[in-house]
Amino acid sequence: MPHASLFRSEEVTAVQLFFPSEVARSTVSALGQLGCVQFRDLNSETNQFQRSFVKEVRRVDDIERQLRFFGKQIETANIPIEPLDYDLVESQGGASVHEIDDLAERTNHYEQRINSLNDSHETLQKRYVELVELRYVLKETGAFFDQAHGQSEDIRRSVDDSDLSTLLDNAADIEQQPAGGDGSLAVMNIGFVAGVIPRARTMAMERILWRILRGNLYMNQVEIDEPINDPVTNEPVDKNVFTIFAHGADILAKIRKISESLGATLYTIDEDPRQRREQLSEVNSRIADIMSVLQNTRQTAHAELRYLAGNVQNWMVTIRKEKAIYQTMNLFNYDSNRKCLIAEGWCPTNDLYKVQNVLRDVADNSGAIQPSILNEIQTAKTPPTFNRTNKFTQAFQSIMDAYGIATYQEVNPGLIAIVTFPFLFAVMFGDLGHGFFLFLAALYLVLNEKALARAKYGEIFEMAYYGRYIMLLMGIYSMYTGFIYNDIFSKSLNLFGSRWDFDENSSAESLTGVQRGTYPIGLDPVWEGADNGLMFTNSLKMKLSVCVGVVHMTFSLCLSLINYRFFHSTLDIIANFIPGMLFLCSIFVYLIICIIYKWTIDWSQSATAPPSLLNMLIYMFLSPGTVEEPLYAGQAQVQIVLLLIALVCVPWMLLMKPLVLRREANKAKNAGYQGVAATEQNGRISHSNDDDEDDEGGAVIHEGMHGEGEEFDFGEIMIHQVIHTIEFCLNCVSHTASYLRLWALSLAHNQLSKVLWDMTLGNAFGMSGPIGVIFLFVCFAMWLILTISVLVVMEGTSAMLHSLRLHWVEAASKHFMATGTPFIPFSFATITDEL
Repeated sequence: MPHASLFRSEEVTAVQLFFPSEVARSTVSALGQLGCVQFRDLNSETNQFQRSFVKEVRRVDDIERQLRFFGKQIETANIPIEPLDYDLVESQGGASVHEIDDLAERTNHYEQRINSLNDSHETLQKRYVELVELRYVLKETGAFFDQAHGQSEDIRRSVDDSDLSTLLDNAADIEQQPAGGDGSLAVMNIGFVAGVIPRARTMAMERILWRILRGNLYMNQVEIDEPINDPVTNEPVDKNVFTIFAHGADILAKIRKISESLGATLYTIDEDPRQRREQLSEVNSRIADIMSVLQNTRQTAHAELRYLAGNVQNWMVTIRKEKAIYQTMNLFNYDSNRKCLIAEGWCPTNDLYKVQNVLRDVADNSGAIQPSILNEIQTAKTPPTFNRTNKFTQAFQSIMDAYGIATYQEVNPGLIAIVTFPFLFAVMFGDLGHGFFLFLAALYLVLNEKALARAKYGEIFEMAYYGRYIMLLMGIYSMYTGFIYNDIFSKSLNLFGSRWDFDENSSAESLTGVQRGTYPIGLDPVWEGADNGLMFTNSLKMKLSVCVGVVHMTFSLCLSLINYRFFHSTLDIIANFIPGMLFLCSIFVYLIICIIYKWTIDWSQSATAPPSLLNMLIYMFLSPGTVEEPLYAGQAQVQIVLLLIALVCVPWMLLMKPLVLRREANKAKNAGYQGVAATEQNGRISHSNDDDEDDEGGAVIHEGMHGEGEEFDFGEIMIHQVIHTIEFCLNCVSHTASYLRLWALSLAHNQLSKVLWDMTLGNAFGMSGPIGVIFLFVCFAMWLILTISVLVVMEGTSAMLHSLRLHWVEAASKHFMATGTPFIPFSFATITDEL
């Protein structure tokens, strides 16, 4: 068994499995619970609707639809859904066929039950609304009729004389007249239409009726105080009661049609007040009966939904597992002679024994006559990349996988990122106080990770929780770099006492200090208040960023050597790594050596001024052999040698690999071989029909075996190498400059922190007395809020993105091939994660 390592992806073996038909489903379910086999699609040319288990998938889809329907009904009823017990769910495998059949019957029963209750409730609610509206019509139109009887002559003239008729918008004109008289509208042959209409459409109805009937009507309306719920949408709607008096059956028919087209509901009422009172009493009685029935219906539906709320999540997990089982089985081939399913896929070599144990356990438990068989098969196809992770390494691995999946068994950049990612972040974010805030937030997430694992606080919180260990290391590293920078909230800590002495009695505008040793750790606190402090820290951080960048790139280039050795690519070592390393060292490693050497010299005791290393690097190319301000003896000769090495490395890297490959191709051609296939596609399985040969694992996957391979194309190889050479040489320069972002962001972070301190607490400390205390409290609150929101959250996010860029581009381009495919096993764990 190979030894598992985080340094490179695990070994993955191609496997072929034979499942007897009677235990195929239970075996796939057990493998889904195990979660370490990635199955290949052996029916890629078959339509999804023509596969073996499409009927079962459709059945499960229908059950899933029913469960989603239950969820919507529960949400509408404002009933809390019982959360999943994830530990229990993850420990359980798929359900049995009998359990699925029982669940299907239950979901069908509850769907019919809920639909029946909904239909009954909607019908009763609609009838209830009609009765409520009728009650309002009976109440409000009583006043209309009483007033109309006292003004029957006016109404008759209004509907008879179109030139003098008016459309009354309210009852104000009528109420000013004294009620009385015993005239009947029926005697005058005047009819009426009464009903309820949404308030928003009242004005439209008035205008339409006025124009169509030319004013031959008399209308009255009143607003209903309380909104009435729509029985379909259950939304509250403001409505008005209206009564329209008109002469003639044709006009009344037009009024009814127009009113109904605008959404009005018309009701038949009697002109006789005694009949209306009896009708109102009957309506009130029917409303009470319907309310009682509605209440019972709601209670019954609520009880049903409460039961569903306690089970719908568990049922959903069960159904999705079942769906995943049949979708996976649709990837298999069926052997009619052996009456078994044939599957192929990938499995980590270290987990093969687990798969064997699962197959054996399922066969024993089911009592199958023919056991399932696992064969290791040979293949020319590149296996998927599988990096085994835990809760600590998972987030770091995801960072690098987001850029590209590592080629099978190349050096895993996710392992390196555990150290380098938070360190580069800390170089930009270095502040002891801000790092401590970040550390506390991450520590809270880590200590409460079990309680917060399934919490739903939004996408931003989920990202922070997922990267809690990244944040923890970023906080720790930031406190370390902040300690080195001697920077805490833009202030310095004088822990060991300054190593500079000044003459405090001097009256000069500027003081010259005398150094009496070296500060033990980090920067001397005296630089905080010095006028040239910013100039000093700028120079220090700029040089540090270049040193860190060159070391990071050199280390990344060394990882390519490890990859070349692992894949036995001697030509790449000689033609790519060695000239690349010499080119990088002859210019940029030489630069950081000069930086460190310059730091070791006490220039105050030197007779010459310190030389500019930037000018030195520029004139190294512009004026080879000429050094105006030498840093050390023999510098001109050393730089000429380094420059010649760098120049030789360019054609070395450009020409050697293509020429060697062409020579090998010509040698192979002369020996009688046409070439080697360069691509692998459309793999097929070749196995014997004999059971004994299959049991011995004799199956082989042939990839792209089409007889003769592709011809060697020197032009294509040459173009690829030209691109690689130009890109490498230019990137050495541009990527080194890119690492200056470490200095730039560190400077910006420090200066922004200083400005925030001076504008808030700096001003507050200058005041005294009670007002000073209040002002200090207010300023501290402002400082704390802005520090956390701006300097920690926003600046931290910016520094994290810059660190991400340095890993994805500057470092990865030196060694990361990123041509792999991810290992995605069939696992039930992904189902619970999606809920």
